Amino acid sequence: MRIDLYQIDAFTAKPFAGNPAAVCPLPYWIDDQLLHAIAAENNLSETAFFVADGKNIELRWWTPIAEVDLCGHATLAAAHVLFHHRGHEAPTIHFHTRSGILSATRSQDGIELDFPGHMPLPCTIPPDLNRALNIKPTACLKADDYIVVYEKAEQVQALEPDMPHLARLGLRGVAATARGPRGTADYVCRCFFPKLGVKEDPVTGSAHCQLAPYWADRLERRTLIAHQLSHRGGELTCKVKGERVLLIGSAVDYLVGTITIPDP
Repeated sequence: MRIDLYQIDAFTAKPFAGNPAAVCPLPYWIDDQLLHAIAAENNLSETAFFVADGKNIELRWWTPIAEVDLCGHATLAAAHVLFHHRGHEAPTIHFHTRSGILSATRSQDGIELDFPGHMPLPCTIPPDLNRALNIKPTACLKADDYIVVYEKAEQVQALEPDMPHLARLGLRGVAATARGPRGTADYVCRCFFPKLGVKEDPVTGSAHCQLAPYWADRLERRTLIAHQLSHRGGELTCKVKGERVLLIGSAVDYLVGTITIPDP
């Protein structure tokens, strides 16, 4: 069995930046154990698999250790593959996923993803999270992830969290955030998911579905520029529209190849 493999750098306009995702188009769904094995072998934060059946495109995402409900950068990467390699002519792709129907639309500024938004709510910082952080936040909130808020971007950049403590938390992961330096970005963040086998994610689209509504309310602005302060770095534009968040970013090819799987 041979499966096409694309490795795409997402939420960046240049290679060797943003967040790398593997994308594997499939003619039909193969066994979940094999999907898991491919994702583990790729050893990237996410591998996206899709099956196109006429106008319907089913999309799933795997980390090296688990399937997840939502992933922004691998959705952007899958849309890039469909638009630029697989001959998808319509301006919008509708992905059928575990998080409902997600759309990806060609735009002047790249590809626009339409995702569900989640406003994080204030909470008491869990003991494991409090112990994990070398710099104490000014606030803690939660949605799909814990959100820890800092006064300055430099504090977010200087974080060195204890991963074993983070891995014991009940939610998916932790996003640390602060207002961006004037004239560069509206807000910055870093995202940690050791529970999913990803210590720090380079750029995390799904986290911005929580961060953008929070900062939109604080800054009284519906369109925001976000920078993720990982070692690779990444940037995206977020537009908050009611209960939806539009994530706009670019993607570039890194490699195109083929996976060869021996017959059982």
